[in-house]
Formats: sequence, C-alpha cells, structure tokens
Amino acid sequence: MANGKRDMNPLKLLFIGNSFTARNNLPGLLAQLAAARGKIIQHCLISAGGASLRRHWNTGNALRSIEEDHFDYVVLQEQSTLPIKNAKRMHENIRLFDEAIKLAGAKTILYMTWARQHAPESQQAIADVYSSIGRELGATVVPIGVAWQRFLRKHKQPVLYDRDQCHPTLAGSYLAACVFFVVLFKENPTGLEVEVQDLTKKDLLLLQRTAWQECRSSI
Repeated sequence: MANGKRDMNPLKLLFIGNSFTARNNLPGLLAQLAAARGKIIQHCLISAGGASLRRHWNTGNALRSIEEDHFDYVVLQEQSTLPIKNAKRMHENIRLFDEAIKLAGAKTILYMTWARQHAPESQQAIADVYSSIGRELGATVVPIGVAWQRFLRKHKQPVLYDRDQCHPTLAGSYLAACVFFVVLFKENPTGLEVEVQDLTKKDLLLLQRTAWQECRSSI
C-alpha cells in the first residue's frame, strides 16, 4: 500500500473480452503493478478473438464463472467498434452482465477502449457511450481510451498502436494497466518499479504519469 504496509487480502478480478485484453497479458501487467505496491490481484481471463460481450453471454462460460467463482470485480471489454456501430446493442450487452454481476455480489468495471489509429475523432463517441452506461448502472468506467488520447497528443514514443493500427503494443497495454491501477486503488503509480521487457525506465515513467494525470481528478 501507499503507506508501505502490505495488503494481504487478494483482490479477485474476472476479465471478459477479446484480444484488446488478452494481448500482452493486460491482467498480468496490472497484477505486477499491484504487487510492486504490496497488493495481491488474482485474475482470470475469458477471452475470444474479436468477441463481443453478447457472444460471451451466449456461450455461457463467462456467466458460469461470475456465478460460481466469487469475484470482487468483473471487467467488461466490449468489441472495440461496437460502441460506434451500435451503442444500443452494447448497452444491452452490458446490462445483461451487470445484473448477473450484482446478483453474484461483485461489482462491474467497464474497460473503455481506444479509437482506431486512422479515426482518432471517434474517441469522444466511444467515451460517451461507455460513460452513459456507467452512470446508468453505477459501474466504474476505466478511461483507457481517453488516456491513450492524452498520451498521443503529446508523444510519439513509445508507440501505443501495433502495426494493424488497432491492437495495443506492449506500451499500449502497459498504459492500460496503469489506468486500471489508478482507478482500482486510487493511488499514483508514478515511480513503481516494475520491469517490462523492451520498455525503458523512461518509457514506463511516462506511461505511469499519463495514467495518473488522466485519472487523478476523478478519484
């Protein structure tokens, strides 16, 4: 913890999403950050390539895990273009899961994704769609897409987008993990000593600071 004491009560998180969560092991990066501050995160990931939340709902594995595995938080990551293409459908998907999450005694976290590299102007629409359903349900929104936008306005390195212009590089996933850290623990990650292969200490510090700058006013 921030005061130097270790928090030995593990926080149990279930992530439901697709490659935007699975790429670079985002849950594992978050657990590393937490461990550097003396916190324990136990995480589980249910992921399928390109999957929407409706696909996960229909498959049934995610619902079964929510009901049986006693998580503290369930992180919902919608298919990345659905907020723009069909916000109504996205909201329906989240409402389905949120009801089940609350019945299981857990809390809902919404993972706000980022705009495609070639369409940065769509970030505001994505943010609005996530924020509105978050307010409706009392769910926590993790503003990763907005943090990406903040970073990209000022910096070209490290690169956040992979070559396909949509998926995250390791730096992009690390920034996402830092935003999760701030929102979950309401603490500044700046200066956390976590080694991440292929990212320099300067890179890590810049990404940590960006996450804190984006989120500090709302915690």
